[in-house]
Amino acid sequence: MPKIKLAEKTIEVIREICAKFNNEEGELINVLHGVQDQLGYLPAEVQEVIANELNMSVAKVYGVVTFYSFFSMIPQGEHPISICMGTACYVRGSEQVLTEFKRQLKIEVGQTTADGRFSINCLRCVGACGLAPVVLVGDRVYGRVSPQQVNKIISEYQEGCPAEETKTV
Repeated sequence: MPKIKLAEKTIEVIREICAKFNNEEGELINVLHGVQDQLGYLPAEVQEVIANELNMSVAKVYGVVTFYSFFSMIPQGEHPISICMGTACYVRGSEQVLTEFKRQLKIEVGQTTADGRFSINCLRCVGACGLAPVVLVGDRVYGRVSPQQVNKIISEYQEGCPAEETKTV
């Protein structure tokens, strides 16, 4: 994979986020969340800047990024869709929900639609087992999702972003 050159403005954003957490190694996860919120993903070049700012090895940063499924090293769609595949969600049909998202968006897990609007990923557990199966679109939680409701969810984002709230469709 070719190396990207980060803009000076991007490097400054990363440094500001690290400084917000006092450049402390123990704040790595908070820093990663903050940087991903700003940039959308955490490519290797961004991880190198974070490692330098927190005075730690790039390998340690990479290890955390790749361990937690929330973090992504590839660009996400404008509306990232995450389907929970934890035990409760899986037993209640999350695999069929995932299959329907893939069918309708014509992409696989880890991919982004050609227009950059949607991407699909799976999560291990979102901690909302009572709402299983659970789908997140960005920070918005959809509970008790069935394959028949996938089109309605996608349509909401094609027409414009819905209000921020937890929703049982």
